[in-house]
Amino acid sequence: MQRAVQQKILAFFIVLIALSASAQTAEQRTARYLDSIRNNPPLLLAFLRAMPKGGDLHNHLAGAIYAESLIDFASDNGLCVDRTTSVLIAPPCDSSCDKFTSKPAISCAYDDHVLYNSIIDAWSMRNWEPGQDSGHDHFFATFDKFQLALVNHTSDALAAAASQAAADHLEYLELMLTADSTQSAQLGTKLGWDGDFSKMREKLLAGGLKEIVESTRTAMEHDEAGMRSRLKCGAAQPDPGCAVTVRYLYQVLRGLPREQVFAQTLLGFELARADPRFVGLNLVMPEDWYVPMHDFELEMSMLDYLHGVYPDVHISLHAGEMAPGLVPPEDLRFHIRDSIERGHAERIGHGVDVMNERDPIELLREMARRNVLVEICLISNDVILGVKGDDHPLPVYLRYGVPVALATDDQGVNRSDMTHEYLRAVETYEFLKYPDLKRMARQSLEHGFLPGASLWQETKEFRVAPACAAEHPGAKLSSACQKFLDASERARLQWKLEEHFAGFERKY
Repeated sequence: MQRAVQQKILAFFIVLIALSASAQTAEQRTARYLDSIRNNPPLLLAFLRAMPKGGDLHNHLAGAIYAESLIDFASDNGLCVDRTTSVLIAPPCDSSCDKFTSKPAISCAYDDHVLYNSIIDAWSMRNWEPGQDSGHDHFFATFDKFQLALVNHTSDALAAAASQAAADHLEYLELMLTADSTQSAQLGTKLGWDGDFSKMREKLLAGGLKEIVESTRTAMEHDEAGMRSRLKCGAAQPDPGCAVTVRYLYQVLRGLPREQVFAQTLLGFELARADPRFVGLNLVMPEDWYVPMHDFELEMSMLDYLHGVYPDVHISLHAGEMAPGLVPPEDLRFHIRDSIERGHAERIGHGVDVMNERDPIELLREMARRNVLVEICLISNDVILGVKGDDHPLPVYLRYGVPVALATDDQGVNRSDMTHEYLRAVETYEFLKYPDLKRMARQSLEHGFLPGASLWQETKEFRVAPACAAEHPGAKLSSACQKFLDASERARLQWKLEEHFAGFERKY
């Protein structure tokens, strides 16, 4: 009798557990699984690699390529390498690959593992240790060493970046590149500086900038065709990178002389107006270098003026990629605020020194009110600035409701990828749960610079727009929802992410 009662009680609890499990949503079951493995690095890595991640909004094409591929590009270009510094040099090279030569062909590295490995270490953060150079200096020095490798290899670089994005389960990629090969900067030098921005703009447009816009568009068409060819898009077995939506931010080199910076900035606005593949612009190069620091206010004035002329062009700005000690304290107090208020930045790249700004709490509230997203690059901020863990402002941004999205910055130089950005976030911050990761992925597409209406009515609870509110990802869409998605590239990509989330969560 007692045994029968025990069996009935056991059966009751089994049914109760089953009912409880069935009552959970797929998202809740996925969240429970993540909680169960967050202290198991191999399982955590597998989970995060497979998880849909939306978009990468902060990715420099030149820094996205791993050194091994750059060596192949340099070899194809017939370049030489300085054996001591690993700087690429134009031919002619030494005739021998002998280890005592100082300027061998870089192809010699294929049969010389010491040379090969030293080049990779010099062109990336691999094996870097604090010593004679800082992480900051070693990182930024890599670009001058390998830059020649990228000449005539934009298609290869685009293909590599798209393929890696697909491997990380990204739907969208905004790549930063100076797509005109600095032609606009050269034009700025030729025509000279004029403090009257209106006159300078007219002088540049009349002096050849319009032609640079068209030649840049033509070059981009060629490079994208090459990318699709290398990825075998349209073939029976295309690379998954073909499914990634790729757009471009024209990157202005803010460390150049002012006439060159203005010319490049104007080109960025003109390109974004003329070519839908260019969705905005960004100012790059280290913030702490002399010219970017000295000319910061001037560059914000340039952006303020040009934004008035081209109000619909999107702007994302590197700001706050600094830390105490790198510059004097007074230089940490205004870059993020001024980039938003005077530079009209809709997104901020890095934002590491936000708590050193004037009245940082009010600034955080302003960023939340204005819906300014911060592109968070955890690995890069650690490598370059030594800022990580509790010292990083990510938790503060989240606390004050500032939208954030994880980004890779320069994944080739950093020897990282988007999956490891998510891994760094989860392992560092125990408070981050699966819904938080999902929110960051959604925010990346919400704040991407694609055209069209958003899928979301609001992004606090992520309520779907009325036309698609009754739809379920993966199911056949109503005519009203399909019409809504057809009219918005942004919403289509956001719905695609929701379908990927639904498929991912069904596994759990």
